[in-house]
Amino acid sequence: MSAKPEHYDVIRKPIITEKATMASDANAVVFQVAMDSTKPQIKEAVEVLFGVKVKAVNTSITKGKVKKFRGRTGVRNDVKKAYVTLEEGNTIDVSTGL
Repeated sequence: MSAKPEHYDVIRKPIITEKATMASDANAVVFQVAMDSTKPQIKEAVEVLFGVKVKAVNTSITKGKVKKFRGRTGVRNDVKKAYVTLEEGNTIDVSTGL
């Protein structure tokens, strides 16, 4: 399969945090994905874009916090994260980029 434009719409960016780094020890990678994306769409996009085999996809939605900036209240956007577990022997190096 070749990469379609909608594959780039599904996966927004990799998430590099302490928790995501710990997940990489379990052969998993964390991505920020589109809010309306489904697990099969995420699986297909990762397999096509990175050329790896995906074992499982777990998703979570983090609600945006209410924050103050210069005395004004604002709301951060909601974020959907996908924890993508890869098959044995497959790796994605997110620190170097695409």
